[in-house]
Amino acid sequence: MHKNKKLDDLLLLIQTLSKSEKRNFKLYSNRIKKNKHAKFMKLFEVMSKINFYDEKKILKSTPINKTQLSNVKAYLYQQILISLKLKHTKENHDIQIREYLDFSKILYNKGLYIQSLKLLEKSKIIARNYEYNTILLELVEFEKMIESQHITRSIYSKSGELSIESQELIEKIHCNNALSNISLELYGLYLKVGCVKNEKDKVFIETYFRTNLPKFDIEKLSFYEKLFLYQAQVWYHYIRQDFIMCYRSSYKWVKLFQNHKKEKKESPVSYLKGYHYLLDSLFFLNHYSKFVDVLNKFEKEVKNGEFLINGNTKILIFMYLYTNRINKHYMEGSFSEGVKKIIPSLFMDLKKISNRLDSHYIMVLYYKIACLYFGSGDNENTILYLLKIIENKKKDLRKDLQCFARILYLIACYESGLDENMDQKIQSAYRFFVKMGDWYIVQKKIIHFFKNLGKVYPHQIKNQFKKLKEKLIKYYDHPYEKRTFLYLDIISWLNSKIENKSVEIIIKEKFEKFQK
Repeated sequence: MHKNKKLDDLLLLIQTLSKSEKRNFKLYSNRIKKNKHAKFMKLFEVMSKINFYDEKKILKSTPINKTQLSNVKAYLYQQILISLKLKHTKENHDIQIREYLDFSKILYNKGLYIQSLKLLEKSKIIARNYEYNTILLELVEFEKMIESQHITRSIYSKSGELSIESQELIEKIHCNNALSNISLELYGLYLKVGCVKNEKDKVFIETYFRTNLPKFDIEKLSFYEKLFLYQAQVWYHYIRQDFIMCYRSSYKWVKLFQNHKKEKKESPVSYLKGYHYLLDSLFFLNHYSKFVDVLNKFEKEVKNGEFLINGNTKILIFMYLYTNRINKHYMEGSFSEGVKKIIPSLFMDLKKISNRLDSHYIMVLYYKIACLYFGSGDNENTILYLLKIIENKKKDLRKDLQCFARILYLIACYESGLDENMDQKIQSAYRFFVKMGDWYIVQKKIIHFFKNLGKVYPHQIKNQFKKLKEKLIKYYDHPYEKRTFLYLDIISWLNSKIENKSVEIIIKEKFEKFQK
């Protein structure tokens, strides 16, 4: 990283602005004539043209001194947010509701109770329409307060109606919260530890799911309650490595949006995530024809602009398109083609959003890139991207992926001939597995194999590969040990050494045989 290249919140916000948002901000600010030459506008112009934060350059190019800079930056940040709020109010219904509620409170404070109630009614219609139950409860509570304290247009039954509405909303919110909580907690658990590793993990996750899932009647659930339910089921089955059930739940998730066009537009992030887990399940099930069909539909929706494009969806579309395009090449064994077709455009697109990608996405992407290079026979680039994962300081994130990266790293070092301090690399991987509590039979056997490889005569090496394959193949369908094979096609690598063919040819032959 450039020594001056530090992240700055204001610069990051400005870099996310589209042309129309920048134009809108200028119109918003210039509505007051004196703002045209204001310091915050000069700062905006300068920061719109720089790629990384450079305080010296900013101070030199603006009439702002060092002591003022912090305050001017804070003011500019606030003004940009206000202009964005004004621009996007119509497409963000919750912002619109909040605005009506604010106006309603202003009217109430002026004693204009009837006008205040009219605005509240408008807000309630929007909130009901889009299932914003928490905000709706706030609106009802405010309406109750007006009705209880003042003589309005009310009739006697109004207070009773509001009490019933309030109680029903509290029950709805409780169910919604229970489903969204279990969904969020299972997702957090998956990000931290990945899949179940033993019987103890399995019992824990099954007990947790059973005891935290609220009772429900599927027919009575609202759209978002169904969404949280399907999400929770996907994470649950994913952690348990039950990919058939994961496919079924993710299919229901995607179908739910396809049957509700309004919500598809309202919650594009959740729709995109559903699509990704549907594709991921098919990838792990190795259901190629269905995978290609779903991927084509997904790409078509992206191309036709069927997703609302904003900062969040741009990142997810980038991640999910490239991850699944790479997965397609894995399934086909067309690694070299994948490197040529995907890598150049991937890095070009990555450059535009790299400062907004979180550690989890980056780690997954690097692992996918490393595997693509490995399959194509490019061990140098494989090592380069695996080291980016291995050297990541967030050791508590995706421990499973970090463990598989270390195994592939040993294989790539061996393949590339960079095995002069192999003992040190093996020892480092061993220590990491023990520290992470991720020390299982398949990994033990691979580490043991590399440890002893230096003692084997060249003419005996092929036989050692055969022996390792015989030992590992027994665990291919093991409920817990199989997870290594999901992330790393170690058997294909061993076959490549035994048959003296490239990994790419071995996987291509396997794919062609499977398609017949």
